[in-house]
Amino acid sequence: MKLLVIGAGMMGSAAAFDMARSRGVESVTLADADIERAQEATRFILKSHGTKGAAVRVAGLDAADEAEAAALMRGHDATLSAVPYFFNVGLARAAIGAGCHFADLGGNNTVVRKTLAMSAEAEKNGVGLAPDCGLSPGMASILAGDLVRRLRAEQPRQSRTVKPIRGKHKPPIDALKLYVGGLPKAPRPPFEYQLVFSVEGLINEYVEPARVLKGGKLVEIEPLTEPEEFRMHGFRPMVAFHTSGGTSTMPESFQGEVGECFEKTLRYPDHFKLIRGLYDLGFFSNEKRRLRSGEVSPRELTSHLFLEKLCGDEPDVTLMRIEAHAGKRVLSYTMVDYYDRRTALTSMMRTTAWPASVVLQMLTTGDLAKRGGIRQELDVPADLFLKEISRRGVKIRFAQSGR
Repeated sequence: MKLLVIGAGMMGSAAAFDMARSRGVESVTLADADIERAQEATRFILKSHGTKGAAVRVAGLDAADEAEAAALMRGHDATLSAVPYFFNVGLARAAIGAGCHFADLGGNNTVVRKTLAMSAEAEKNGVGLAPDCGLSPGMASILAGDLVRRLRAEQPRQSRTVKPIRGKHKPPIDALKLYVGGLPKAPRPPFEYQLVFSVEGLINEYVEPARVLKGGKLVEIEPLTEPEEFRMHGFRPMVAFHTSGGTSTMPESFQGEVGECFEKTLRYPDHFKLIRGLYDLGFFSNEKRRLRSGEVSPRELTSHLFLEKLCGDEPDVTLMRIEAHAGKRVLSYTMVDYYDRRTALTSMMRTTAWPASVVLQMLTTGDLAKRGGIRQELDVPADLFLKEISRRGVKIRFAQSGR
C-alpha cells in the first residue's frame, strides 16, 4: 500500500505515524503547504519507528489546488484528508479523478453530503469515499451501528420492521445515545478545557445546528442546548450538550428503526457556561463588524483568542459512551483513553487519527469492499475495526443489561 496524508498537523501526523508502522504499508507521503511542518512530523515518525517502519516521504501541497492534489494522489492507493473540512469536497473530487480511495476527518454536515453526492461517480471509478472517519463521527458511528445490528438480531422477525401503534409508528429501538468528549486530564480553572484539535472544527461544532432523531423524525436543533449531567467513574460530573456534526448520516440511516438518536459533547460545567455565554453574545458569528482599526468578524477574533488561551500540552483524556436502548435492554460501548507518554501522542490524536487510518487501510486492502460513498455506521465491519483499534492499544469495553 502506498498511502497519502494531506495535512501535517496533529491529526495528520498521528495518522501517518500509524500508517508507517502498519503491516502491508510500503510508503507514506505526508503533504502540507508548510513543508517544514511536514518535515518535522516526518522526523518524529522516523525516530519513533526506526528502520522497522514504512518509508515516509514529504511533499508540498496546497490543499485548495485540485489539479495539484490529483497529480499527487495518482502515485498512491489511498488518501486521507487531515486538513480543515472546507477542503474536503475538492479533495474528494480530485481522488475520484485520480482513481484513489479517499477518507477524511469530517467536521461539517453539508460537506459530508456533498462528498456522498459523488458516490455514483466514485463507484464507477472503483473508488471508495469515506467521509467522517475520526472519533465522532467515525469510530462512534461504527460502534453505534454495531449496537443497532445487535439489537436488530435479538428481535423476533415480525418486530424488525416499524409497527403501527394507535395510529403512530413506534420504532423497535427506543434510542441511540452518543456521548463523547476530549478533556484535559487535570482541568484548570477558569476554562477547564484544552484545545485538542482544529480550532475551526471546534467552533463549527458550537455554531452549526445538530441533526437528530426525535420521535422517529429527523429534525435540526440549536447547538449548545438540552444540557444534561453526565457521570463516568473516576471523573467529576460533566455536562453533555448538543453540538453539530456528531451524528453525521446516522439519522438518515436509522430513521424508522430508532426513535431517538443524538450525539452530545462532554465538557466540565464551567466551560459549558462560558461557551454558551459566548454563543449568546455573538462571538461565533461570521458577520463582519467595522471597527476603527478595520473589519473583523467575531468568529475570527474568537478563533484567535481560543488559540491563545486554550492551547496547551498537558496530558489529555478522551471519553466515549455509546448506548442503544430497546425497552429494558441496554447495550453499550465505553472508552476511556489517555495521553500516551511513550509515543508522545495525545489521546485525541490516537482516537481520531487512528480510526481514520484503520478505515483507509481497510478500503485499500478490500476488507471494506464497498466502493462509492461509505457510511461509517452501515458499511465498516465493526468486528474487524474493533480488532484493529484494540491492537493499537485503544481499549473499548462492551456491556449489556436487561436481558
